[in-house]
Amino acid sequence: MKACLRLALFVMLPVWGGHSCPQLLNLMFASNCPTHQTKDGNALIQIEQSWAQALELRDADAVGCILADEFQDADPSGQLHDRAETLAQIPHRRPGKNILSELTPHAFGDFGYIRGLATLVDGQGKTVARVRFTDIYVYRDQRWLAVAGQESLLPEAAK
Repeated sequence: MKACLRLALFVMLPVWGGHSCPQLLNLMFASNCPTHQTKDGNALIQIEQSWAQALELRDADAVGCILADEFQDADPSGQLHDRAETLAQIPHRRPGKNILSELTPHAFGDFGYIRGLATLVDGQGKTVARVRFTDIYVYRDQRWLAVAGQESLLPEAAK
């Protein structure tokens, strides 16, 4: 395994068991990520709650367990952000939390999505925004991974 790590740092060559070093590294670093998740809507709700808590704690590693490599997010302004950009923003978040409500999950075999409402509350407990969201998931390697997200900022009157 040490040899694979050295190779992965310098040369991306196929190695052990038909896996490339990047694939092996992903397996190693993903080892703390949940597996054996159920293929149902309750699992999607739990993932969304975990995601919200990880954002509150500024835990990019925990969010990294949720986002697929190909993840892409469309923020309320219409800007697109890939997985790396999304994870890089997490440590710089302002203090506060996302309170989730109106969670409506749908699971269809290896595909699922969830819609909900995130109420963003600052460190003083003041509601600063309400965001309607949709997150799309695939079931891969015995766990749900988010492949896409979309957020819409609700108008002030909706707060």
